[in-house]
Parts: sequence; C-alpha cells; structure tokens
Amino acid sequence: MEWGSSLWIAIGLIFLIEGFLPMVSPGTWRRMFVQLVQMRDGQIRFIALLSIVIGAAMLVAA
Repeated sequence: MEWGSSLWIAIGLIFLIEGFLPMVSPGTWRRMFVQLVQMRDGQIRFIALLSIVIGAAMLVAA
C-alpha cells in the first residue's frame, strides 16, 4: 500500500471515530465538550501529550 493511500485511510478513520459519538449520543458529546472547555490549559496539554505518546507507541508497535 502506498504511503499517500495510507494517509487518506488514516484521515478517514479519524473522521469516522470523531463523528461517531456526536451522531450516537449528542447530549453526552455536548457534556464532554463543556467539560473540555472548562479545563485548564495544562490539563488539555497533558491529555494531548498522552494521546501523542499512545499514538506514537501504537505506530512503532505496528
């Protein structure tokens, strides 16, 4: 599989995953978004860093 093709597949999966919760349970998604907006910058950065580390580890393991 070509690198560009894999990139499009990955981006498509991101859209699918990101759109799933608001489609299935918009109220839950809205509450989670409100909680996110109320978080401090440091908390958001920590969650983002954790996501990056987990994603990188998954890519290395694949």
